[in-house]
Amino acid sequence: MWMIRGLKKGVITSDYPRKVSEEELSPSFPLKAPEECPFGALENGSFDPKKCISCRLCNAPFGRKLDVDEVKNPLNFRRSLHVLFLDVGTCHACNREVAQLHSPYYDVHRLGIFFTPTPKHADVLLVAGCPTDGMIPVLKEAYELMPEPKRVLVLGACSNGALCGRKVEDFVPVDGYVSGCPPNPVQIIRGLLKMAGRDVE
Repeated sequence: MWMIRGLKKGVITSDYPRKVSEEELSPSFPLKAPEECPFGALENGSFDPKKCISCRLCNAPFGRKLDVDEVKNPLNFRRSLHVLFLDVGTCHACNREVAQLHSPYYDVHRLGIFFTPTPKHADVLLVAGCPTDGMIPVLKEAYELMPEPKRVLVLGACSNGALCGRKVEDFVPVDGYVSGCPPNPVQIIRGLLKMAGRDVE
């Protein structure tokens, strides 16, 4: 029965970045200013969404969404972008979201984003997880092997030091951040498009 329903419905691909539905974004929840955060998202009275793991222990709501991203040094690649994904110590949640980018729904190839298995062909190093002792040398070597111009985009709260205190930027230069625990596919696509130098909302 599910197969017949699927054939009737057809293959549906996301309209992002042309338009985005609320279902594709991270959930928002109301918060009052919490006094402290066990994961370091609140320091000196200021909130850092890059470290928030959405545990809701603080009841925090702020504005609309926990989908903040920041790109400091974008490339000027209008046609294609080659990405190497590197897991340096995740719980596998970020990996599952990145895997969705290859699905027919998100289909990042339509946007000129391609994943490569080697750093020698990569424009962007997409890193997830808290850097572990065993993966720090791998992270550094992958970065060194990438051709110029090269950029590093990190995903999720772990890579920003929320859980283990180590940040990816402690070991390689970081050019952009995508927040969330884990960030959803639309957030990741938006971060990659911004890193490519394309204008997105």
